[in-house]
Amino acid sequence: MASINRVILVGNLTRDPELRHTPQGAAVCDLRLAVNNHRKQGEEWVEKANFFDVTVWGAQAESCSKYLSKGRQVAIDGRLDHQTWESTSSCEQCGNESAQKRSKVKVIAQNVQFLGSRQDAETAPGEPVATAANSSGLKPDTSDFESGGSAGADDDIPF
Repeated sequence: MASINRVILVGNLTRDPELRHTPQGAAVCDLRLAVNNHRKQGEEWVEKANFFDVTVWGAQAESCSKYLSKGRQVAIDGRLDHQTWESTSSCEQCGNESAQKRSKVKVIAQNVQFLGSRQDAETAPGEPVATAANSSGLKPDTSDFESGGSAGADDDIPF
């Protein structure tokens, strides 16, 4: 049986993107995403923020660094990556050094969709917001919302 490792998150950036390059020249951008969760606690609804570290590679990383900033809403489609490492710490009072195993789950983005606005996305009304990953050239079908034709005539209403 095959395994599935896929995550989709929509939230707001908690800081500006941090772009770096590998020694081989590949662009890597680190994002920090806050995703709010609403749940009922007693008679009241409470909001809890969850924070996720996201890594974006390649041309998408460059676009994220260029066009995104703290507070911007984004949708992330990617996979989870569990990382483990050992961290050494020393106790100044007792003079002991200890190694601690640490772990973290990160999101490796495969697709980043820019949502919301960059001062309302600097796009004309009705135009799709540019994305770092939409290289397919596809545009949303808005024909149902455009005027003209009989689609909007009152005679076609079935009630």
